[in-house]
Amino acid sequence: MYSLTKKEIEAMLIERHTKPVYEKLQKAKVAIAGLGGLGSHIAVALVRMGVGHLYLVDFDKVDSSNLNRQYYRSCHIGVYKTKALKEELKEINPWVDVQTNCIRVTEQNAVELFKEYPIVCEAFDRPAEKAMLINTLLFQIPSIQIVGASGMAGYKDANQIRTEKVMNRFYLCGDQKNGIETGDCLMAPRVMICAGHQANKVLQLLLQEEDNE
Repeated sequence: MYSLTKKEIEAMLIERHTKPVYEKLQKAKVAIAGLGGLGSHIAVALVRMGVGHLYLVDFDKVDSSNLNRQYYRSCHIGVYKTKALKEELKEINPWVDVQTNCIRVTEQNAVELFKEYPIVCEAFDRPAEKAMLINTLLFQIPSIQIVGASGMAGYKDANQIRTEKVMNRFYLCGDQKNGIETGDCLMAPRVMICAGHQANKVLQLLLQEEDNE
């Protein structure tokens, strides 16, 4: 099996992104809280873009019910998501720095877990956990930027999924109404589209191309 060298990957990314963009992304540090349908696809997108340092946080193992929308394979069933996803990311780019923490995020440990990361992607399933993480980090870490998600369930019009600046340092992706709590099913297309929105907003923030919507 052929394995790309670090120089080959660098050359490819520089050719596509330009050297200044590549260098900015290589230095970037991004954390992802939750490695399900959103978080796993966000991580893959960021690695493909050339983000140099990722921090993956989740306490769960891969289950067969995850395979309809998450970036895992049947061989990962029973494996911790942090371990499985790190292995997949290393297959894409062996040279990316991937740190993991197999732990449940709580109000008590959130600040300690994420204080070293300027951008955090909130990728939890439950509204209460989403609110806890966003509120805790925004109010206790003055410099942090959060890219969250709400409303990607079902199979309604994908164009309803959008990215909005909710408040200073907080961006929200999704349609903000079709969530799992409404009883709608979670399917890969809208979940992946929402994850793509989150990854794209991270890219804008890293390259300082934030708009003021």
